[in-house]
Amino acid sequence: MLVLLLNGSPRANGNTFLSLTEMAKTLNEEGIETEIIQAGKSMIRGCVACGGCKKLGKCVFNDLVNEIAPKFEAADGLVVGTPVYYAMANGTITSLLQRLFYSTQFSKTMKVGASVVVARRGGLSSTYDEVQKFFGISGMPIASGQYWNSVHGGAPGEAQEDLEGMQGMRTLARNMAFLIKSIQLGKEKYGIPEREKGVWTNFIR
Repeated sequence: MLVLLLNGSPRANGNTFLSLTEMAKTLNEEGIETEIIQAGKSMIRGCVACGGCKKLGKCVFNDLVNEIAPKFEAADGLVVGTPVYYAMANGTITSLLQRLFYSTQFSKTMKVGASVVVARRGGLSSTYDEVQKFFGISGMPIASGQYWNSVHGGAPGEAQEDLEGMQGMRTLARNMAFLIKSIQLGKEKYGIPEREKGVWTNFIR
């Protein structure tokens, strides 16, 4: 079992990384393999709605998105960590997620998702909601913790001083591990839920 953790901060060893590392340690203790990918400083352009991925089976822009795609397919869970910019996720991680989720053809059903947001002070809840929507539209169960998955810290290293935030990361990791293990057992006994053929309804006729 594997969980992929995306660090959306441009600071490779900043507070978002510390929060994800706390999760990774706990996931490892629970018998789950982890890989942290530094994405926040990569040059990731946004989706241009060209539709080329439907023909190629991957995004037309060959960058970190296409590198992550097979790892995402193989993973049992995905954690997205991001700092808060103007009460929103980092633009780089947002562009990455939009292209990653749209361009990949494999089913994401029953992969477990979790978001981790980090800020000096405010904007955490709105950013948390923003990231969660990628999981909700993709049939991915969302792991929760003991509070909204947020950590406070401004200067590098301050996240470790947020004792409640760090505890929240460990709780989130344990809950995520439990979900992944439970889903694995459910797959063995019941399989994946049947999915109907999609129905598209336009609101303007």
